Amino acid sequence: MSDQFMEIVLMVAGICLFLMMIPIMFRIIIGPTAIDRIVAVNIIGTKTAVLLIIIGALFDNVSMFVDFAIAYAALNFLGSLAASRYFNRTRPAYGKGSSMEAKGS
Repeated sequence: MSDQFMEIVLMVAGICLFLMMIPIMFRIIIGPTAIDRIVAVNIIGTKTAVLLIIIGALFDNVSMFVDFAIAYAALNFLGSLAASRYFNRTRPAYGKGSSMEAKGS
């Protein structure tokens, strides 16, 4: 394959990944629950890490961009984990419809 064809393939892949992020913004803005928003932000972060590697391949400097992508993915994972733990601890333990309420205890 020629270099020009490979550049076109990488650019199309990058544009497609970016366009797939646009519907996810709807879930972040509207999303009915906080967990929906956390998952949507995590998906965008994952796609951004892949986009960093594609950009590195386009600029013939993959090793540097892989380092950035790994660091970004690790921060994305830790941020999602922290937000999930925060929301898990701040919700009421036994709300309406919980299993403990149904048992009558």
